[in-house]
Amino acid sequence: MLLAGCNSLPDSGPTEAQVKHSQRDPKKNNLGYGIVQISPELVALLQSKAPPLFSSFDVETAGSASHASNDTVGPGDVLQISIYEVGSAIFSPSSATMAASTAGGTNAMPTSSTASSLPPVNVDGSGNIEIPFAGQIHVTGMTTNDVSLAITARLKQKSMAPQVVVRIVSDIANSVMVYGGVRHPSRITLTPNQERILDVIALAGGEDHTTQSDEDYTVRLIRNEQVAELPLKTIENDPQQNIVMQPGDRVQLVFQPRSYTVFGASGQVTQTQFSTPTLTMAEAISRVGGPIDSRADPNAVYLFRFESADVLRHLGMPIDENATTGPVIYQLDMMNPSNYFLADKFMMRDRDLLYVANSSSNKFYKFFGLISTLVSPGITAAWIAK
Repeated sequence: MLLAGCNSLPDSGPTEAQVKHSQRDPKKNNLGYGIVQISPELVALLQSKAPPLFSSFDVETAGSASHASNDTVGPGDVLQISIYEVGSAIFSPSSATMAASTAGGTNAMPTSSTASSLPPVNVDGSGNIEIPFAGQIHVTGMTTNDVSLAITARLKQKSMAPQVVVRIVSDIANSVMVYGGVRHPSRITLTPNQERILDVIALAGGEDHTTQSDEDYTVRLIRNEQVAELPLKTIENDPQQNIVMQPGDRVQLVFQPRSYTVFGASGQVTQTQFSTPTLTMAEAISRVGGPIDSRADPNAVYLFRFESADVLRHLGMPIDENATTGPVIYQLDMMNPSNYFLADKFMMRDRDLLYVANSSSNKFYKFFGLISTLVSPGITAAWIAK
């Protein structure tokens, strides 16, 4: 009767034995999850598979960036070209007057140079421009000074002492796209001043939700078909992550409050915000009060997560070839003092679920408490009557 009474009482969740039994039962484990003990090897594996830092992008492109100075010409740019000539100016109407004076025998020489501004010149998809009397010139990768010298060299045989000034009116090649949770999503033109990632976010107006904490924002950087994400607060606190922008970069500011959920025999069952750039498992458990002494099984603290397929394959778990993520349960034994160090290294992620298993003796104590509640009024009444 005692055992039957214990089993009939409700419970807040499974015990360690029930969790392991459900994992081995194909009918209950229809997702195919596995249980993995948190170990130094697991922590090292997860750290090695962490998304790349922005500083790694900076190292990779430091010596190979073709637009490192941010002042070169590329396809899509619009150039403003001004040509200064002395004597017979082929780009000015005064050249006709000069020709007439020469024919009349006056041989008048102008006392000043003649300036002519060409219509805006577009750099085509092949990186070429077309200049009258100079022909087609390939300008991709050139600075504005290089372009002016190339045009001057073409005009020397046709004009007297030509001088060329080139200015970029619309700079497409030296720009980055900033979008997402910023006030003014736009194309930001880079300059030789070498703008950094926080600079271009500020030039785009900064965060859209100014009342929210910086911890709620994630910066996603796309460069050369590689993607990396970091909390905005991390970039602000670590100057090495505030890398120099490269032309063609795409920066997305994502407003994404991160949270984790806690169930089972913990101090409270709740959904909790991260509120910090990074959060360890030890910090997450302590925020909710930790395992309750009277109910919890410290041997069985579980973390439920959809882990990346690459990590699961390294753990030797079966997973579909086309899958990108798969379910897994990480188990932490808090009765082992060394595991507290591991919990301080194990990083939480958005949407993680923590479950503190009930102790196997929990139902007995619950049943005993129920019996005490029923019997104690009778004992009290008998004592008063006596």
